[in-house]
Amino acid sequence: MAPAGSVGAVDSRLVNLVVDAADPAGLARWWREALGWRAGYADDHESDVVPPEGEPGLDLVFVPVCDPKLVPNRIHLDLDSSSPAEQRETVAFLLDLGATRADVGQGEVPWVVLADPEGNEFCVLDPRPEYEGTGAIAAVVHQARDPWAMAGFWGPVSGWRTARSGAGVVALRDGSTGPFLEFVASSTPHTVKNRWHPDVRATRSGRGRERVITEALAAGARPADVGQGAGVPWTVLADPEGNEFCVLSGAVD
Repeated sequence: MAPAGSVGAVDSRLVNLVVDAADPAGLARWWREALGWRAGYADDHESDVVPPEGEPGLDLVFVPVCDPKLVPNRIHLDLDSSSPAEQRETVAFLLDLGATRADVGQGEVPWVVLADPEGNEFCVLDPRPEYEGTGAIAAVVHQARDPWAMAGFWGPVSGWRTARSGAGVVALRDGSTGPFLEFVASSTPHTVKNRWHPDVRATRSGRGRERVITEALAAGARPADVGQGAGVPWTVLADPEGNEFCVLSGAVD
């Protein structure tokens, strides 16, 4: 069942997650080693990290920014573990790789909060059966003032379906494998441009990028100016809680 407030089909798909970085190539190398993934496309403007052949997951696209990181990220990754021993080993490996422990007010919890070399927080989860089949990234987690309304917006925009919901959390998923897209209740509002944001692209069977933009705006998105300038092959929008995302040119199956 779709969450309350959900909207009609938008004919678009979530295709990757974009990461602002002071050193895109360096941070991409770090995450490639952290996840055991592969190097993807790279040029002077981006460095991509992609899942191993045959493994589910969203590409990570690292792009250059000059703005410093000021506040905890509203979007972060949760990494999977299959046993307590693997969780401990993963944490030790990541600390040796250059991660640091992070305090975001989590208190005593069974997961471990770390930060990458540029301060981006992420979690190494305790083993949980619901994350079987996700690959290295268990979930892309969004803080949300209203998780159900946000899932209602993002389900059609991402092309993903509601997989589960509970106290303060709604999770979407693309079929039965790969990471979850989770919206977790938080009283923290969006105040600055997110350093991690999703990209979506029109489906080949849909009616094109302009139609996706029109339908997203009708569903509660708004235009956003993050200094992208004119002539770029994407359109920047913000979701109903102000989180930026891009609608890319071209189409995807």
